[in-house]
Amino acid sequence: MYARPIHVVAFLILVLGAWSTAVPDSYTELMQTMGGFRESRVLLTAVELDIFTAVGTGAKASQVASKLGTNPRSTESLLNALVAMGALTKKDDVFRNTPDTARYLVAGSPEYARPALMHTVQMWTSWNRLTDSVRQGTAAVSPRVETDDEEWTASFIAAMHRNAEGAAARLVEAVGASGVRRLLDIGGGSGAYSIAFAKANRGLRAEVLDLTSVVPIAEKHIAEAGLADRVITRVGDLRQDEFGKEYDLILLSAICHMLGPEENQDLFSRCYRALARDGRLVIRDFILEPDKTAPKSAALFALHMLVNTQNGSTYTAEEYASWLAAAGFQETERLDPSGDLIVATRR
Repeated sequence: MYARPIHVVAFLILVLGAWSTAVPDSYTELMQTMGGFRESRVLLTAVELDIFTAVGTGAKASQVASKLGTNPRSTESLLNALVAMGALTKKDDVFRNTPDTARYLVAGSPEYARPALMHTVQMWTSWNRLTDSVRQGTAAVSPRVETDDEEWTASFIAAMHRNAEGAAARLVEAVGASGVRRLLDIGGGSGAYSIAFAKANRGLRAEVLDLTSVVPIAEKHIAEAGLADRVITRVGDLRQDEFGKEYDLILLSAICHMLGPEENQDLFSRCYRALARDGRLVIRDFILEPDKTAPKSAALFALHMLVNTQNGSTYTAEEYASWLAAAGFQETERLDPSGDLIVATRR
């Protein structure tokens, strides 16, 4: 009595299998995009376990598993997948790093990036709840940006610092440090931008404002740069604090996307009050085109803020201009029509 249903199932499998080989390339591309999380997850797990350091100059799967305290069989499967993806090589059962993984992912390398990349590892949980966040309109997982989780904070600031190391000099060149005596770096993180401004102008004094958990990290980087006499720190809350008076330049780098429209409007008003005459507010952030579908990185980052903050998103230049005007700024300029810098001046 069960023969007929079994034959029906087999027939359906054959039909669907034949159909799948005949589908257009666009469908294959769609499936590949949807399945892209597999390779992402393999790399995230490899970074989380510090696989590449364990491989070192060469190791068998059993040796890697012994170093990490992981299961030998599953460790070998992970290593084989990394070889297939081009992140490792394998010969005679010995796994080795590629030049790139040795450069960025092996402890002891001058460019070791795992501390910064751990922030991406930690984003998996929030992105996994994207569907819930879309339904709810806010992060489905409690936002961690203002928590006292030392490990999360350290990886977050490490990631921001690595990004800032390359961008800070370009920002200083675009904005200009000449004539700036007092700089306030709101949510300044590691202090990378304040350090860059101080190096460009010996007469400049900078102040990095951030959370209690972040300030010690900034102080470490400032001391290493030999600028503790001109770059200081202040514990503060950018969502509600008054910032002081007579600053020539206030910097908001990668801050506005964490906030909602009303919060940004309020922040800009407090910045306006803190600036000296002809003082400038510099905003560095993702900037969307008017229809909000480009650039791709900015459109995707809006979702990154959805799953990781209460109200954050990415915004258009027009939205920024309206908020700045309402705060009292008389002049607003986007330094590069396709770039990420907006400068507003208090006259």
